[in-house]
Amino acid sequence: MSESIFVISLSKLYRTRRYRRAARALKHVRNFIKRHTKAEKVLLDYSIGRYIYSRRYDKPPRRVAVAVMKIDQEGKIVKASLAVRIKSLPSPEGSTQ
Repeated sequence: MSESIFVISLSKLYRTRRYRRAARALKHVRNFIKRHTKAEKVLLDYSIGRYIYSRRYDKPPRRVAVAVMKIDQEGKIVKASLAVRIKSLPSPEGSTQ
């Protein structure tokens, strides 16, 4: 299993409307990984979504470092997670942790 690290720039998403930025950031990450790994299916880890939504939907981070690992032998399915360990992400609303 090979692992690659990509640093994806999300700064161009600030040209869109505020309420769409985080959702478009997730789509951009998925499409970027598809394009650069030639995968058919990309599984995004929960930590990527939490990191993008950590500063609310209207202010996603300007860049995100993602570690991509191939799951199957042909490389058609890949899994992406955060490459850099974040000290503490805000807990989702309603959780007690």
